[in-house]
Order: sequence, then structure tokens, then C-alpha cells
Amino acid sequence: MTTVMNETVAAPGKSIIEKLNVFTALALGVLSAIVVWRLSLAFLPEDSEVRLFTREDKITLLSMCAWFVGFMTGIGALVGPFRWLMGKDLSHDENMFLAGKDMGPKRYLRYTTDHKVVGIQYLFITILIFFLGGGLAMLIRTNLGTPEGGWLHAQAYNSIVGTHGILMIVGTIIMVTGPFGNFIMPIMIGARDMAFPRLNALSFWLIVAAAVPLLWGQFLGGITTGWSAYNPLASQAPLGMDGYIMYICIFAISTMVAGANITTTVVKMRAKGMTWNRTPIFIYGTVASVALALPAFPVFFLSQVLSAFDRALDTSFYNTAGGGSGWLYENLFWLMGHPEVYVILIPSIAALMEMAPVFTRRPLFSFNVAVMGIAGISGLSVLVWAHHMYISGWAPLLNAPFMLTTELISIPTGMLFLVLVGTLWRGRLWMTVPLMSIFALLWNFMIGGVTGIYLSDVPADAFLHGSMYVTAHFHYTLMGAGLTGALAALVYWFPKMTGRMFDKTLSWVAFWLVQIGFNIAFVGMFMVGLAGQPRRVESYAPTFNTANMVTTGGAYMIMAGMLVLLYGVISSARSGVKAPMNPWQAKTLEWTVAYPIPLENFDVLPTVSSDPYGYGKAQS
Repeated sequence: MTTVMNETVAAPGKSIIEKLNVFTALALGVLSAIVVWRLSLAFLPEDSEVRLFTREDKITLLSMCAWFVGFMTGIGALVGPFRWLMGKDLSHDENMFLAGKDMGPKRYLRYTTDHKVVGIQYLFITILIFFLGGGLAMLIRTNLGTPEGGWLHAQAYNSIVGTHGILMIVGTIIMVTGPFGNFIMPIMIGARDMAFPRLNALSFWLIVAAAVPLLWGQFLGGITTGWSAYNPLASQAPLGMDGYIMYICIFAISTMVAGANITTTVVKMRAKGMTWNRTPIFIYGTVASVALALPAFPVFFLSQVLSAFDRALDTSFYNTAGGGSGWLYENLFWLMGHPEVYVILIPSIAALMEMAPVFTRRPLFSFNVAVMGIAGISGLSVLVWAHHMYISGWAPLLNAPFMLTTELISIPTGMLFLVLVGTLWRGRLWMTVPLMSIFALLWNFMIGGVTGIYLSDVPADAFLHGSMYVTAHFHYTLMGAGLTGALAALVYWFPKMTGRMFDKTLSWVAFWLVQIGFNIAFVGMFMVGLAGQPRRVESYAPTFNTANMVTTGGAYMIMAGMLVLLYGVISSARSGVKAPMNPWQAKTLEWTVAYPIPLENFDVLPTVSSDPYGYGKAQS
């Protein structure tokens, strides 16, 4: 009887799981938001004269929460938990449907648990985020093409700057651990799937759900405070700030879910024989990244919850008139904000360290030093947050200790440089885009790291803080190093993810346009920053005109390179040369699986008997 009932529930067209997709999610999310908005208008009392905007904030936040619940219900994220509460579980057929078995392209529009589908979904949304964030960057640079600026209203310009910033931060956070941490990592460690496949799907669709409040907020005044959204300024900002609050809260949940899932998968599901000394360095970088995110993003989540309370409930967590403190927000924000830099950087550098042995045909130079470098950066990154607050006046006696820890972080960073240079030294170099990206990383991150040492020094920071110099520095770090590694990873793992080779000519054209344009743009920004041009202003003194024109020209070159890259992704995926199983002759496990990759990756789970970097050794 039980078997018959299960088959009935799982029959085609009968299960609720089969009826839910991104379109039902959008429809239910919009409907929920409209219903709650109308009810809030009808039943919430009018504001007092003391605070005129509290009611509007309540209505906006409640409507956005309703959107979130409706969307997640409509996509199917709550089906599993609801079944569990009812004392049931999904049938085998339903689980296979959730995994996207034999479903074709439609599985990318559903709540799909197969880690390979989730990896492609992450790749798509990362490209979309960079497309939107890059478009906003071009609006910013076009407006700064002349000293007068002016074609963008000052408040619109500020909103574009803030939205660009937070979009690109989120995009760079997920650009490696999202696509490659989901698609490649389980196969690389010899696992059939992630430890918690439903949580894996949840982490992706949470990001999709978070995007709508941010876009919604653009029609309510936008983010006029910069991407950091400092309070108490943020509590006085337009209703668009509520979109920022919801965006960060939902994204923080996504990072927490993904972090727990990735960590559990690596710790518990590595193949037999894959000791920690035989675990690829990319896995270390991925785990270190999410391990940093696990404590950091709950703090960011908390900072935004308190911000929502100040806006909607008229509390005073950040309002000094009511006993609060803006320093509370700064500490909460930067407790996330600086580890977040290494959440972005570590997996990108680890990906390049993974590629270095492949394209030099040498073992990774001192695997243990690489692991110690990653561990050192991770440990010190949580002890440096207050160097962002030198000028705020908070705890000046702590400036010297924070200056010391910030300068110390250059030591484990140097260890990773040593590993990369040592691997390149006297290797048989195979000149591909991934290999050239290692040289680009060494150049860009050297500039980003050296300029960061100046900013870690209290007197120098007092002069440079708030200038375009700071903007140039963190772009050299996050884009020059982080994005460079991500683009190399895209070219390197593209054959495994799509079954086709990335077009060689297009990859080279994109690489040189992006790298040359990047250095032109941000060297120009260093020049105006050293000369004193402030950031986050829509016009500037004519004396800065030449360097700004140089920066704008470089930005357009970056845009051209990224468009070439986008065309390369689309054309190569559709009609590129079919890839052999192991086009790079690499030794990690993902290259032992033929494309298309089976649903459970391996027919027989592999056994590992050697490290993945045994290049140049005699085969047994």
C-alpha cells in the first residue's frame, strides 16, 4: 500500500514539485508583495509628527519580506521542510525530479539540487551581476569624463555609485565559490554531490530573491550612502535603503547556507585516500573563503537588522540623540568588510595556484607553504577591521595595534606569491590565458598590496582616506587580483562545465583588453587620488581632468574586453570545438570524468593514492 501511494504522489503532473519554477516564484512573490502592501496601507497607523517616514519604511520592509516568502514558496524551497513537518519525505522519483534528471535546459529554471546545475546557475547570475554592475560603472565613468559632470543628477549619481558598489561586491564574492565551488569542487574531491543538495539549491535562489528588493529600491530613491551604507546617515536616507537592507539580509543567509554546505562536503565527503596532504589547493582556498564568511556575514546581517529597526521602529541603535552610536555600525560593518576582501581573494588565488602546476608541468612549489599562507591570511584578516576607522575617531589608542596586524598580513600574502613564483621558476611554460593570468595577478596584486601598506599606516591614511587613491587600491585588489583569477578559472574549467573549449582567440583578446584597460584606468585613478581628488563626487576641479579622461578611456577598454569575453562564453558554449576529456592533461579528479557528467558524477567512487601535482615524476 505504501509503495502504491508513493508512486501515486510522484506520478508525472501530480507532485507540487513538478509545477513550481521561476515563473511561479515570480508570480507568487509579486502577488504576496502586493497583498501585504495593500493590507499595510489599510491597517498600519499614521506616523506622528516626530517621525514622518516610519510608516513608509514599515510598509516597504513588510512588502519586501512578503516578496521574499512568496518567491521562495513559489520556487519550491519550502516543499521539503513542509513535508518533513508533516512526517513525510520526498519520494525517490521526486528527488530525481529535483535533481533535474532527464529534464534538459528546463532544470536551470527550477529549484534543482544537482550541484552541476547549481554551478551553471551561479555562473549565469554572476555574469548578469557583472553586466549590471559594469553598466553602472560606465555611467559613473562617463559622468566623470568632464569636470562638470552634470548629466546625472547628484542624488542619482550617488545612488548609481552605491548600487554599483554593492552589486560588484556580491558578484566578486560568488564569482569563484559559486560556479566552480559548486560545479567543480565535489567532483575534484571525488564526491557524488554536495552534503546537503537542497541547501545548495537554496543558496542560489536566495541570491535571486535578494536581487528584486535591490532593484525595487532604485525606484524609491536608491542607495545614496555609498555601498557601505553608514549609519546614522542610512537611517535618514530614502526608502531605497530598505531595498539595500533586504538585499544584504537575504544574501547573508545565502552565504551562511553555502558556507556550511561546502565545509561539510569537504570535511566529510572526500574520496578514500584523499588525505589533507593530497587535497588540491583549490579546495583549501574554497573552504578558507567560506570559513571566513560563516562568522563575518551574520555580523553584517545583524547590522542591517538594527538599521531596519532604526528606520521602521524608530529605535536608536545608531542614533546618538537616543543613546546609540554610529561607531557601532562601523564596527559591525567592517567586522564583515575586511574579511570579505579575502573571501573574494583567497579562492581566486587558490584557483590560480591550482592551474600553475598544470601549465608549468611542475609540482606546486611547497604545498605546505601555500596552506600556511591561506591559513595566515584567514587568521589575520579578522584582526584588521579597524584600519578602516582610523579617521573616525573611534578608539585612537588601538590605531597602532591595528596598523601592526594590517602590515603583518603582507607576510602570509607574500608566502602565496612565493608559491606562485616558485612554481613558475624553470617550469615548462604553456602560454595559455590561465598561465598569463598568473603573471597578471602577480603584477596587479603587487600594486594593490603595496598601496595597501601605505593605507595601513595611520599618518598616510589620514592624507589618503576618502580620496580616489583608496578606490584605485581596492580595485587593484578585488578586480586586478580576484577577477583575474575568476576569469582564468572560467577558461580553465569551461571544457568540463560545457563540453567545449573556450575560443582561444576570443580569450586572448578579452584578456589583453581587460588587463591593459584595467591598468590604464586605475593608474589614472591613483594619480588623481594622490593629487587630492575625493571619491563619491559627481564633479571635480579642472586640474584633475586629464587623469580622469585617461581613467574613463581605460574603463571603456575594460568594457570592450568584458563584452568580448561574454561573446566568447556564448559562442563557445553553443558552437565551440568539442573538448576532450582532459584537454589540459591535469591530474585532479574532475578531469577523469567524461562529459556529459553523470548525475552522481562517478559510477564507482575513486580511490586516491597520490597527490594531484606529480608532474615530472615517473609513472608507476
